[in-house]
Amino acid sequence: MASYIWKRVGYMMITLLIIVTITFLLMQLLPGTPFSNPEKLTDQQLEMMEAKYGLDKPLAVQYVTYIGNLLQGDLGLSFQYEGRTVNDILSERIGPSALIGGQAVLIGIIIGLFLGIISALNHNTILDYGSVFLAVLGMSIPAFVFAALLQYFIGVQLEWLPAALWKGYTYSILPSVALSVTVIATVARFIRTEMLEVLGQDYVNTARAKGIGERKVITRHVIRNALIPVITVLGPLAVGIMTGTLVIEKIFAVPGLGEQFTLSILVNDYSVIMGVTILYSALFIFVVLVVDILYGVLDPRISLSGGKKNAA
Repeated sequence: MASYIWKRVGYMMITLLIIVTITFLLMQLLPGTPFSNPEKLTDQQLEMMEAKYGLDKPLAVQYVTYIGNLLQGDLGLSFQYEGRTVNDILSERIGPSALIGGQAVLIGIIIGLFLGIISALNHNTILDYGSVFLAVLGMSIPAFVFAALLQYFIGVQLEWLPAALWKGYTYSILPSVALSVTVIATVARFIRTEMLEVLGQDYVNTARAKGIGERKVITRHVIRNALIPVITVLGPLAVGIMTGTLVIEKIFAVPGLGEQFTLSILVNDYSVIMGVTILYSALFIFVVLVVDILYGVLDPRISLSGGKKNAA
């Protein structure tokens, strides 16, 4: 297990380096300049600004300098906010994003598992049809549409929860619910499909024939084995949550990473764009590693060291 994790960490570092390199090069292709109103600056002032941020050096030198600073945990200075480091900006913004993202995943997994299990155990009944309808609805309608509906009905019309801004925990509920819709639909659909398949397997029928209670059969054999394919989609779901926050945070005026990323693109704040991209990429790669480890936890037949299944 330990050797497998260290090997994967090495792959993660290589992958992250590739992402950093590609993003760094793409920054050079962005139209415009990171300086506000460059047309109002004299040539001498513009040269001074470029020298301050190292933009007057050759691209290769800029890249090597950035990688060297990155290895020391330094993401550089923001072009948009005078005298502020990217590290400080991200540390201030990551809290709201982590809160609504974490809550969205938690809500999505809990409700999705519940709907999927109820649907599979009541196959071809009104409960099954209702769960399938909700799953299809959640997959078909984008999260930002649900966000607008929640804002209008829950926040404005009923006034049960704040419609926008960020002044306390209650302000995180509607954004989290809006983000969780896709997770709920995906988990419910996968767990239903896998449970229906597992319920027809021979080992489930054998367990019942041995006199094992239906509840134990469902919890120990059916749900546990049905969870393995669900774990597979956690990586894409994590990406969906990360990218979804870009729009959701803008809609609800949440001062998180998504809002900051959008603002940074508008003003060509290269350093902040790089910092947010690196953070998102590192989180996604970490989630993929956790998913791989969970495979071995849920199914002991999966060998993490060799990536092969042992004989049952």
